[in-house]
Amino acid sequence: MERLLSMILRRLVNKGVNSGIKAVSNRGGKNQDESREARQMNRQGQQNGEGLRNATRMLRRMSKF
Repeated sequence: MERLLSMILRRLVNKGVNSGIKAVSNRGGKNQDESREARQMNRQGQQNGEGLRNATRMLRRMSKF
């Protein structure tokens, strides 16, 4: 029973971490009236967020062992 609860709790925490990373990388949503520099910064933020998500996935895999 304890393993089942810990598995469910781990999944919920992982989803929370992923949604938090996505929210930070979007920072204010997407505006069509933004400058070229702002678009580039947003794109870079999204790439950084994607890298963070990949890193967290790898850490989760390693922590299972």
